[in-house]
Amino acid sequence: MKLALRVAYDGTAFYGFQRQPGVRTVEGELIRVLTKLHIIENPVENDFKGASRTDRGVSAFFNVVSFVPGERGDLARPEVLNHHLSDVWVLGVAEVPNDFHPRFWAREKTYRYYLINEGFDLSRMLECAELFVGTHDFSAFSRLEPCRDPVREVTSLEILPKNGYYVVEIKGKSFLWEMVRRIVNALRFCGLGLLEKEEVKEMLEGIYTKKIPPAPAENLLLWHIEYPGIEFKIDEKGLKKAKRDLFERYSRALARAALFGDALLEL
Repeated sequence: MKLALRVAYDGTAFYGFQRQPGVRTVEGELIRVLTKLHIIENPVENDFKGASRTDRGVSAFFNVVSFVPGERGDLARPEVLNHHLSDVWVLGVAEVPNDFHPRFWAREKTYRYYLINEGFDLSRMLECAELFVGTHDFSAFSRLEPCRDPVREVTSLEILPKNGYYVVEIKGKSFLWEMVRRIVNALRFCGLGLLEKEEVKEMLEGIYTKKIPPAPAENLLLWHIEYPGIEFKIDEKGLKKAKRDLFERYSRALARAALFGDALLEL
């Protein structure tokens, strides 16, 4: 039997998702608790795997890890794990096939970027957004890693206006390092009139001398991962705990943003 956990986390509390020596990461926090409770002995022996290696500062509402449980697999329940975890919340558990790999089985990932409205020209942003949909070489919009194919498919890209900000929602099977954040910054530059859609088109065709820098990581959220035939039932207690913890953590910042946001609009 193999188990998969759906996890949410506050990325600002970690040095990225992937475990690294000497720094606090999401994987490290999960492994710490799973080994402490003897749910697993170690990541190698129990085949611990993660779905998406989000960057430092990036948060998630739906990331996935899987493992083969050990002697205390009965403790792999949200109510138990959430009591021991810090800045990570288990929102659901699913039994999965023995060959399940959370990265390779993912059919589609959805990222959401929360972009403060700087007075953008939305029509220019939408024209730019259309260029990214489809299969392209995203070398100009990513931080390339050795031996990784820079060709990726963006299945959809929407820009959703909200009160004082936009939600940029990007979907695709897989993404390159910093790819979403660089695409968002390209949209931002287009909306500010600093970049033309013809320039974006040329960059996607490999004609460029300078890459688009990434937008800040803290505004990016891994929103959803779709797995055919796998259902993660929401744990209501885990969801309530995550909402309560996050509200307590950011309610003051939200109030300050509302206060100064209204003041700036009236000036």
